[in-house]
Amino acid sequence: MHPRRAVINSLTMKTYDADIVIVGGGLVGAALALALKNSSLSVILLEGREPTLTFDLTSWDQRVYAISRASRSLLTQIGAWPLLRSERLSPISAMKIYGDAPHAKLEFDALESGVDELAFIVENRELQRALWLALDQASNVEIISPVELASLHIDAAAATVTLANQQTLSARLVIGADGANSWVRRQQGIEILSKPYQQFGVVANFACERPHYGAARQWFSPDGILAWLPLPNQQMSMVWSCNESQKDELLGLSPELLAARVAQAGSNALGELKLITPPAAFPLKLSKIEQIAAARMAFVGDAAHTVHPLAGQGVNLGFGDVAELAALLISTHPERIGDLLVLRRYQRARRESVLLMQSVCDGLQQLFNNQHPVLKSLRNIGLGFTDSLPWLKRQLIRHAMDS
Repeated sequence: MHPRRAVINSLTMKTYDADIVIVGGGLVGAALALALKNSSLSVILLEGREPTLTFDLTSWDQRVYAISRASRSLLTQIGAWPLLRSERLSPISAMKIYGDAPHAKLEFDALESGVDELAFIVENRELQRALWLALDQASNVEIISPVELASLHIDAAAATVTLANQQTLSARLVIGADGANSWVRRQQGIEILSKPYQQFGVVANFACERPHYGAARQWFSPDGILAWLPLPNQQMSMVWSCNESQKDELLGLSPELLAARVAQAGSNALGELKLITPPAAFPLKLSKIEQIAAARMAFVGDAAHTVHPLAGQGVNLGFGDVAELAALLISTHPERIGDLLVLRRYQRARRESVLLMQSVCDGLQQLFNNQHPVLKSLRNIGLGFTDSLPWLKRQLIRHAMDS
């Protein structure tokens, strides 16, 4: 734990415990704290449960992420990417997308796009480990974990977080990086606009009979959206977006029957599968708040917005928030980092990217979750038509990589 320094506003003589308090030390919150290292700003990072930095290397996390080129650049810049162990990374060399008609498919290839890989698959716990190890070198960041929060008060002079032990932490700015069920958001009575998809994401990992050669695969079918993401050592991670009854059915299958069901749903593309990580499920929804910034307060990551996982862009949107907000805060005089006029620049900068990704993911979910015969025909024709236009494919994949 780093010693905390008092920050004094020379105009008001207001004493702060830190310039910034970040609530939530998950991937996005930890990345934001790291992005502010070596700046003149002092940071307190609050996390309810400190992550485990050592784990069984023969096992794999159920939660994995497709890290885009832009996110990798950020993680490299802040010192986390070099701490990831290469044996826990899997580059995506190609993407194969299939519709619900025999010849409806769309393929992206890294070499055809002029890059070495389209993205990297990284475990949640491995990325969390790298971020927290890098935080050890951030002398201006104090971590308080585990911690229980009691209340948040914001006024014209400061944002004050009160802990369960009655300790108070006063800052110029508080940032909610505490996930989809954000405590910061609830404390301030901020309404979240939510659209449940009546679907669940079922996740599990499998060993594969055949090599995947770094290809990610995705099937759009009447019973949901199935994705296979490459893992090292001829293994893959599955995400199956489906309705509640199918979720219950999948979770109720034996390991052998689940593996057979998943293999069949993916046309046995990787041969026989063997379950290596028990399945889990989580509800899917689109959510957002009208204002991701207010006086002395801002939100990043899932605390600000969530998207359907079909494009695998949720965490990348969060890292985009980090890059934009950190750059703004570092370039702003410390006395003004909590000003509404300053924080609205962050909100404006992120509005278009977030809205575009939410709209695309929501539109695709609705399009492929609809069995109207005309729509079914159009979506399958659309996949094949896009696949026939190399210039369009290059534009699409470069936009995804740079998001």
